[in-house]
Amino acid sequence: MHQENRLPKNGKEGALFGAIIVTLSVLTMGPINMILAAGGFNKDVAMNMLIVLPIIWVFVMIIEPVAIGRFAEFLSSKFISPTDGFAARIMFRTIFTVLGMSFTMTFVGVIIGDGFTTDIFAHFIQIWPRNFLLALFLESVVIQPFARLVIVKMHAAQDRKAAVQTNTQNI
Repeated sequence: MHQENRLPKNGKEGALFGAIIVTLSVLTMGPINMILAAGGFNKDVAMNMLIVLPIIWVFVMIIEPVAIGRFAEFLSSKFISPTDGFAARIMFRTIFTVLGMSFTMTFVGVIIGDGFTTDIFAHFIQIWPRNFLLALFLESVVIQPFARLVIVKMHAAQDRKAAVQTNTQNI
């Protein structure tokens, strides 16, 4: 069976791939939402970002592989078949991951920003569609292609190293 070179081949590569995606996602979506919620960028927003974004990063690094990623994989399996190509598999996985993560993180963000108030669901309904569409665009066009490029480059370096070792052993 052909091993896809654009995806991680083991747990260590998977952790790196996930860390790249989570880092870029948190560093784009977090500031956008915090600036929009505050009505602009200022020193207080910057300080809030320095405090909140690392916590959000850890939270996302935990919930994506443990819950959201598994659920996205389950849903994706309902729409794809073994004969479907790479693009179809990635498309469904991305849509369902972004759906779950944007839903979860919008809810968490509303609670962090506003606390537990009676307006939680009203704010969520206003913010979530924007977050979903923005995250889907960023994940599809920027973040995941960049993470896959890193994996491709890493696999190419591993292949070169293995070829050098094989050539050295044959001499």
